[in-house]
Amino acid sequence: MPLIASMVEQHAEEAGFLILLHDHAVHGPHYDLDDLGRLDERIDAHLDGLRIAGPAGLQVLLAQLGPDAIGEMFASVVLAFQTQDRQGLSRLNEYLKGAAGTERGYLMALGWLDWECLAPWINAMLASSTPLFQRLGLAACGMHRRDPGAPLQLALAQVDPGVLARAARTAGELRRRDLLPALHQHRQHGDVATRFWINWATAQMGDEQALEPLREFAERPGPFQFRALCVLLAWQRRELSISWICQLIENPGQLRTGIQAIGLVGDPVSVPWLIQQMHELPFARVAGEAFSLITGADLALLDLELRVLPDFDAGPNDDPEDPNVLMDPDEDLPWPDPTAIAAWWHNHGAGLQSGIGHMLGHRQSESSFLHALARGQQRQRIVAACAIARWRPDQPLFPTSAPAWRQRNWLRTAQDPDNEHRP
Repeated sequence: MPLIASMVEQHAEEAGFLILLHDHAVHGPHYDLDDLGRLDERIDAHLDGLRIAGPAGLQVLLAQLGPDAIGEMFASVVLAFQTQDRQGLSRLNEYLKGAAGTERGYLMALGWLDWECLAPWINAMLASSTPLFQRLGLAACGMHRRDPGAPLQLALAQVDPGVLARAARTAGELRRRDLLPALHQHRQHGDVATRFWINWATAQMGDEQALEPLREFAERPGPFQFRALCVLLAWQRRELSISWICQLIENPGQLRTGIQAIGLVGDPVSVPWLIQQMHELPFARVAGEAFSLITGADLALLDLELRVLPDFDAGPNDDPEDPNVLMDPDEDLPWPDPTAIAAWWHNHGAGLQSGIGHMLGHRQSESSFLHALARGQQRQRIVAACAIARWRPDQPLFPTSAPAWRQRNWLRTAQDPDNEHRP
């Protein structure tokens, strides 16, 4: 048993660390689908090690659970579901009720597992009287793009804001237009997260009334800002977007958001202005990201990065008196070399037509968004997933956070015009 315990601890520690890295990577500007695939393989290798340990391994994991043990919860849930260990799942469920800090690990496990492992348990989750398990059941259906049917509509009548928010998100991921009337009842909900997911969902079903609330989220720093920006600019009329962006870039406090928005709109006419912003340290990296999103130029691959990095730190420091507690949102972006980029643009910019939206060097279209989903970095892929939703209004949203093997299967389906079975 000591040998098993030691092995399980090592595998659990590595799997837990890597799944948290995966959780960061799916939103990162420096990971692509191949990178995610390699990360997934490393996670699965450690999960294999845990599976080999058998029931004793799960018992060791359960004994190690702590109030914030997200990684251990992830590994425990994966093992319990894969072995259909009812007693283990019961223990995990009871533990989760008193350890809200581990819910993220349970949620990530539901997204990781094959649907076949989850299906026997989902109906019980959806029918639970406990909001926690209703949320988890709805989340599993949303992440796997599986329609829960009637329970989804029932969830939209719930009072609990957490259940309502997750139901709205799942409805949006599945593009359940029949639920628009039920969603509209909560458009001005007092809970911020619920209000966001309601409008996020209905906007992607063609609801123009949801765009104004999304503009408010897009202008406000926080966890919903980038999501709101992507959906807003995918569905808002171009002339309104341009007018709004002009207002953003005239406000110093909104300049970073304006730069991101310019990249999403994708008009090459803005590239010279973006190159000018690369001289301003607080905005240089996000301007470089917007430039790459429009042109497809990989700054690292084309040697368009600064060789000597500037002395600039936008993140928090060790001073407890410093009010700056936010992480640097551009930490993982390269530092662009504006001089080298200006020269590159002079030589290659003529190939991109002004006045037309581009993505990764191609005119915005269904095919260019599919190309970005296949070859782009994660933040570029998130943009593409939101954009292609407008071209495919009856299909579920593409899941850019799913395990890489599952994404590749869905991509093959999406690229086959004769295949009607979409993700």
